Amino acid sequence: MREAADLSSGKGHRDENFPVASFLIAPRHRGIILSFYRFARAADDVADHPTASPEEKLRLLDAMRRTVIGEAEESPESVAVREKMRERDIGPQHCIDLLEAFSRDVTKLRYRDFEDLMDY
Repeated sequence: MREAADLSSGKGHRDENFPVASFLIAPRHRGIILSFYRFARAADDVADHPTASPEEKLRLLDAMRRTVIGEAEESPESVAVREKMRERDIGPQHCIDLLEAFSRDVTKLRYRDFEDLMDY
């Protein structure tokens, strides 16, 4: 059975077309930003992987969700962001919302209208 790391694109924060944890951000904030980026990148790689089945993608995204809320220890990226957020007393809702969006990417290929798209 594959893990999220097995579906990695290999892309890192320096490969993006936008700055991640820019030098303009105070150094004390860069760690949590990079941790959230790695979590988001792993989830995006899972959702977009060309050979993984929808069932496998949803299983891996759910493992990330369960880990980020503390019900499991299956995803290293989720453990890392969970610990960084805990240090700052930040709840997991942003991570959960992101995983919900990636899960929708796996299951919903078209949107009825603009309102449906905005809900996404």
